Amino acid sequence: MYKIPYFTEQNEEEVLRFMEQYPLATLIGSEAGKSVATQVPLLMRRNTDQSLSLRGHMMRHTDHHLVFENNPDVLALFAGPNCYVSASWYEERGSGSTWNYVTVHVRGTLRFTDESQTIQLLADLTRKFEEEQERPQMLEDLSGQYVTNAIKAIAGFEIEVKEIYPVFKLSQNQNEQSHKNIIDQLQKRARYGDREIAQMMEARRRK
Repeated sequence: MYKIPYFTEQNEEEVLRFMEQYPLATLIGSEAGKSVATQVPLLMRRNTDQSLSLRGHMMRHTDHHLVFENNPDVLALFAGPNCYVSASWYEERGSGSTWNYVTVHVRGTLRFTDESQTIQLLADLTRKFEEEQERPQMLEDLSGQYVTNAIKAIAGFEIEVKEIYPVFKLSQNQNEQSHKNIIDQLQKRARYGDREIAQMMEARRRK
């Protein structure tokens, strides 16, 4: 990923909020020239020493499980809304179209957790996403046998975060009129990501 200063989000709290808002991350690992990837929801933990860690789980005995057992280095990719931006919306013609998107790349070290830590992860993960439901079903509502069988099939893990690189590519390189034009055009469209990106761009204009 190319690193351009004006696309790099500097507000750490905004980056962390984004990661919590879009928790389904792509975990990427590699071993002996073989790369693996899988999508898993991750829970963020802010530790007492101000460090960050990410918790999740994956199926046992799969390619990504075996790779991370041998090489704990991991890249977690958090992806948010994205959209096409037509150069016809710019105030001045003569440049190419582009794509706006928001993404955060997190590098760290993955370690697998023991059974009690994995059960706690499942309880925390379920609580986070079930508590808003009208009739939530928490982990403690499930039978002991069901939980026991589930634990045998999954491997819980925790990632010690080493580096975070956020890219919020929201047409920061365009002048004010072009920026406004892009927002107006995106708000008219109904494709996935268009209006979400427009909202993010508009929020920045108000700061």
